[in-house]
Amino acid sequence: MIRRLVRGLLAGISILFLAATAAFLVLCWQINRTGSSDEARPADAIVILGARVEADGQPGPDLRVRTLHAVSLYRQGLAPYLVCTGGYKGDRLSAAAVACKLAVSEGVPQERALLAEGSMTTGEDAASTRDLAANRGWHTAILVSHPLHLERARILFEEQGITAYPSPTSTDLTAIPLGTRAWLTLREAVGIVWIGLEKVGVPYNWTQRLSEWVYGSAVPPDEEQSLAPSN
Repeated sequence: MIRRLVRGLLAGISILFLAATAAFLVLCWQINRTGSSDEARPADAIVILGARVEADGQPGPDLRVRTLHAVSLYRQGLAPYLVCTGGYKGDRLSAAAVACKLAVSEGVPQERALLAEGSMTTGEDAASTRDLAANRGWHTAILVSHPLHLERARILFEEQGITAYPSPTSTDLTAIPLGTRAWLTLREAVGIVWIGLEKVGVPYNWTQRLSEWVYGSAVPPDEEQSLAPSN
């Protein structure tokens, strides 16, 4: 009787483990699928998700590529505004301020390049953009970021009531070294799982070890502004 119960319990655990593994692999596939497809279409605004700024105040490689990609979408007439996110409000070296400065230097009118500062995480980027959108009656946005960051960003923006159209800086994921691509996919997948855990009320200290293993510090996963290589 006991052996039967133990066998049944082990079988149930095995099934749950296999189901969880399959779901995680599907999530990883979806992250790569989103990053390999440009969904840009007419929208209320184009949102540049923040990335690293160099010590001399110049945009880091990833922020530069994101901004120039957003400017290209703007020139195509897909949206009348750029929204630059990330960094402390009023800081001239914030990711948002630096991206806006670059966009204006590329010909975007000053009044069309808007700041959504006061955000240090992707979730806060989404909240800042939501506030700006609410004031202007916007409902849709093209999201510009590193390809493997966009699925998590899409989820966070749609949680704020913004219909998001991901537009990766490049859809050629084969250009990313395989090891780097696998690691970033894993990190993003864990970040998305974290969003789900928060939704069901799982305390952070219950999964702190997992967070430290993936993100390298004792901070919640979404404390990362972005998981792109240059951030």
